[in-house]
Amino acid sequence: MISTFDLFKIGIGPSSSHTVGPMRAAHTFATGLKADGLLANTQRVYAELFGSLGATGHGHGSDRAVLLGLAGEEPETVDTNAIAARVDAVKATGRLALLGSHDIAFDVNEDLVLHRRRTLPFHPNGMTFTAYGSDATVLRERTYYSVGGGFVVDERATGADRIKVDETPVAYPFRTGAELLAYTHATGLPISAIMFANELSWRSEDDVRTDLARIWQAMQDCVNRGCANDGTLPGGLKVRRRAAELHRALSSEHFGVDPLRVMDWVTLFALAVNEENAAGGRVVTAPTNGAAGIVPAVLLYYTRFVPGADLDGVIRFLLTAAAVGVLFKENASISGAEVGCQGEVGSACSMAAAGLTEVLGGSPRQVENAAEIAMEHNLGLTCDPIGGLVQIPCIERNAVASIKAITATRLAMRGDGQHFVSLDKVIKTMRETGADMKVKYKETARGGLAVNVIEC
Repeated sequence: MISTFDLFKIGIGPSSSHTVGPMRAAHTFATGLKADGLLANTQRVYAELFGSLGATGHGHGSDRAVLLGLAGEEPETVDTNAIAARVDAVKATGRLALLGSHDIAFDVNEDLVLHRRRTLPFHPNGMTFTAYGSDATVLRERTYYSVGGGFVVDERATGADRIKVDETPVAYPFRTGAELLAYTHATGLPISAIMFANELSWRSEDDVRTDLARIWQAMQDCVNRGCANDGTLPGGLKVRRRAAELHRALSSEHFGVDPLRVMDWVTLFALAVNEENAAGGRVVTAPTNGAAGIVPAVLLYYTRFVPGADLDGVIRFLLTAAAVGVLFKENASISGAEVGCQGEVGSACSMAAAGLTEVLGGSPRQVENAAEIAMEHNLGLTCDPIGGLVQIPCIERNAVASIKAITATRLAMRGDGQHFVSLDKVIKTMRETGADMKVKYKETARGGLAVNVIEC
């Protein structure tokens, strides 16, 4: 089973698959060298990025992530304020300290290659790392795949750096929505309780609650930073940050008679997160960075505007959202490079709708219905970021999907849970649609808006 904490991870922007994943892969490679006693003999490391990583890696910060990962940094703990200076130092000196201790020559232009047109088998987000000794002998070579949401897999590696599937037994193992609903029917438990029972296989009850509260705090901190920062986003498009200005405007206005003004706040919450993400700030994958604003925005809608909302509700929301996220991860994909943005924003929208429906008192069938509605109306969504940056259309897309998640919840809550299309069928359709989608629409910046809008 996949854990809630596999789907919700604290990391950095602008992309879980293109920034968080490469950093984790590079760190894994470097720690593997140390574990096998090869670090001291390493004289050179050669890194290659393929497929979507190669095509849009510069815009997504993949090159910076690799350097930081080799230097021993991890997404959750790296100092985001020091990243630019550290990367500039490597470029200026031509030296890199592996794991922060073993100094080697490293020419960013020669030793870190982004292949724009070459792709490895298994997944579009492929990376190969090679370590050489003093006589140019290959000490170690590993290929990793960043499969979305910061997940990294390595089929061939052995020893300390092998990333294995977690086979820990859980109370209620499920792979489909039908299996999940069967457990709720047999036990009388809500979906959040099913997921909570599974989490107890890895953590104590107190640790689950504490760690989820920490995730929630990180989401709120991200929104607060986004609401405080003006200026333009990095990367060359000169996209103006809007969240801070919108926050000042909304804070100075009275609700008055506008019944939809709450939706402006939801829009603000999503914009704030995704502007922080685009700026390379600290965010929570939910389930990816490109879609990181949707779950926090809908959660803040719940805590700010729903009477009786509390931390227990937040925890139940996150657990329910994670249960739906497991279904997408197990049966389709949450990677824009694999299935388009339907796998990122679509999955996040579905997860948020499910979480909100549960905390508003919806039945398990209504939760499943809300998740299905949200995903059904994101089918076919392409990933075509202008300039390879997680800015246009990504930031606004999160805001729109947040509203869509609330709408899906309200539709489901007005029904009895009976509906024509199941969540499992929609997930299957999403996977098949992604397989049929042309590669240029899957995070390559070679189709759609990316080629029809001038970058400057």
